[in-house]
This record gives sequence, C-alpha cells and structure tokens, in this order.
Amino acid sequence: MVVDSLDVVLITKNSQRILTQCIESIYANIPVARLIVVDGGSTDQTIPILNKLHKKYHNVTILFDNGTRATARQKGINHVTTEWFMFVDSDVVLCHDWYKKAQKYLIQPNVGAIWGTEVWSTLNNPKVLQLFLIITRKIFEVRGGTHDTLIRTSTVKDIKIPPNLHMFEDAYIKDWITNKGYRVIACYSPFCLHYRPASVWTLRGSLGLIAEAFEFGNIRLISRLFLAYGFYTLYSIYQLLSK
Repeated sequence: MVVDSLDVVLITKNSQRILTQCIESIYANIPVARLIVVDGGSTDQTIPILNKLHKKYHNVTILFDNGTRATARQKGINHVTTEWFMFVDSDVVLCHDWYKKAQKYLIQPNVGAIWGTEVWSTLNNPKVLQLFLIITRKIFEVRGGTHDTLIRTSTVKDIKIPPNLHMFEDAYIKDWITNKGYRVIACYSPFCLHYRPASVWTLRGSLGLIAEAFEFGNIRLISRLFLAYGFYTLYSIYQLLSK
C-alpha cells in the first residue's frame, strides 16, 4: 500500500531555534497533505516562521492549545483526516527519503505505527553512536516516542489521552496502539537528527534525564528506564565537561 499524502502533526512552543530546518525537512521527505501545528503559546518567532512557511507551501494549519503535551497531541489527532499521519517533534530534522524508507512497513496490515530512531546531533564517535542506538531503541520499547512517528489513523481515532500527561503521553499512545493488536515498529532507518537544546548540556539538565524515569509510576518500568537514562546522563555530563 502506498499512501499518496498524509497529515503531519507538529507540537510547538518557542521552537524558533531549529523550526525552519525541521519543517523544510518534512516537506522534502514526506508527502504532506497538511502540516497541522499545535502551538502552546509561543512568544518568540515561531508563529511568524509558520506564517512564512504557509505562504510557501499553502497547507499549514495552526491550532492553539495552552494545556499539556497530551492535550496538544490529542488536538492534533482530532484534526487528522488522512489514512496515516505523522508526529514530528519541532527540534528534529528528518533523514533523506524518510517516507520512502518507511513505506516497506505500510504493506503489513498489522502495523499500527512506525518510529524512526532519534540520533542526537552531537554524536560523532562511531562506538558511542552504536551504543546510543541500542539504548535508545530499548527506551522506545518501554515508553514509546514521537520524534518521527508514522501512525495508522484508525488505531488512535478513539484515543483519549489523559490531559495530565505532560510527559510520557507518547508511552500512552504506543500502548494504546499495541493493546488494539497492532505492531509498533522501531527501526534504525528511517531516522531523525535530534537537536537537543543547550539546557540539556547542564548539570541540572543532565540529572533531569534520570528524574524523568521516576515520573512513569511503574517500579518495573522505572528500573529499566533508570539504567538507560543513566547512559544519557553520563553522556550529557561528558558533553558539559568537554566544552
């Protein structure tokens, strides 16, 4: 099955740093029916950038939501009209031919979502990158992810994401799809480059990665996330010290 076009849902809030590169990579690599942007009240140049790109592509829809990431994603899903749609985070750049590389999974009737792994933009060492990819995939198996995720719309049209899930709403979406009997595929290709903000490379930001694990609420899953996020934290501290 080949999908001619699909809606793309983008969650933004003060995303000017990498937003133009992000959206240009979407249009270069995805057959976009509509770019549905859900903005959380940006005060920087996010909205002017979106307006400029709408004049170029003529299919950018801007919605506003002052709630959580859960309510923003829910609003985005509610406005999707295509058979498949895609979540893309506003601080990533999609790889070349992202959609073409994902198409081989679309012919499988039991596939509900396809996630392209994230690669941090600062990763240059091949051995560290290899370890990072393995750990990132394991984290996805526990909590999901929406950096660059293609979703069969019918699997989530009746979803009601708990509005208090400002974090781990992606885990709720992943579990919703699998509980309906569909597979969620995590792959190394396609992928996206994740341009994490400078605040991550601080001691507070580094320790915050581990703190995220404790917000999941399940002791067994917390232990799995803790070990994986420990690697993320060590790498973040390394980045901080190497500057």
